[in-house]
Amino acid sequence: MQKEINWLLKEKYPHYQKIGVGASNKKLPAQFRKDIEKLKRGEPLDYVIGFTNFLGCKIDLSKRPLIPRIETEFWTNTAIENIRNSKAKNVSCLDIFAGSGCIGIAVLKNMKNTKVDFTEKEDKYLKQIKINLKINNIKKHRYKIIHSDLFNKIRRNYDYIFANPPYIAITRQNKIQKSVLKFEPSLALFGGKDGLFYIRKFLKKAKNHLNKNGNIYMEFDIIQKKEIEKMVKMFGYNKYQFFKDQYSKWRYVVISPVA
Repeated sequence: MQKEINWLLKEKYPHYQKIGVGASNKKLPAQFRKDIEKLKRGEPLDYVIGFTNFLGCKIDLSKRPLIPRIETEFWTNTAIENIRNSKAKNVSCLDIFAGSGCIGIAVLKNMKNTKVDFTEKEDKYLKQIKINLKINNIKKHRYKIIHSDLFNKIRRNYDYIFANPPYIAITRQNKIQKSVLKFEPSLALFGGKDGLFYIRKFLKKAKNHLNKNGNIYMEFDIIQKKEIEKMVKMFGYNKYQFFKDQYSKWRYVVISPVA
């Protein structure tokens, strides 16, 4: 808890860092003491602070989207490096299941030759994406925000599609931290009984929105690799490769191109 309190001071109350961190210290603002109580109740630190960092981007969390994970940051950084190494120009990208918009915003901020469409079905997260684009000074001509359930309102193809779908199986709820279950949005976490409900729908349609030689980056649960490989083959993708995250656990797949 002390580590979290110190981080809270540093990020949200930097002017009070030298005063001391006792919750009863009357020199500290009342909101700080309230924030400590939130931490004691198990609320995630990032929500209490109000934002998090993601590949050099400030990601506001005021609308309570899924908190960006460092595993997602890991593969997003890999995707950015691959785009950079390709030396392609005018790269078109889709951030689907966008949530906070962290993936697409990181791409935009780190790669000047990209444009990103953000797709999200929840109204409050569409607002969240707008907030984060403004905070990170992304120019309006470089992005588009689309209110859509999966590909329903998508009318074009892309060079890159980035997907972090809800993929936790309902049967694995007991493996999830209590604070995550209590405070983070269940719609962004759970993908049906086997965790593959949205992944299945996504992979079935994604090939219809991928440019020739395009790439899909998709995150998944560590236990889903075999089932996803079956789906990839079933839906007619002819090239794919699975990758591990920084903890040596199977975490994402790159699929390209379409047969």
